[in-house]
Amino acid sequence: MAHKFEIHKDKAGEYRVRFKYNSEVIFSTEGYSSKSSAQNAIDSIKKNGPSAPVEDNS
Repeated sequence: MAHKFEIHKDKAGEYRVRFKYNSEVIFSTEGYSSKSSAQNAIDSIKKNGPSAPVEDNS
């Protein structure tokens, strides 16, 4: 699969979500205290992302 979400634990012990495309990190989230909160972030992105508007600030 060319794209995926990853949940990982950072050096501070917080859970973070990375979205990767072709092994390149496209974005990473803030740190969460629990793995379930990180999973909730993924679920929210999947649910709300497709309808999110694009804001061009160029």
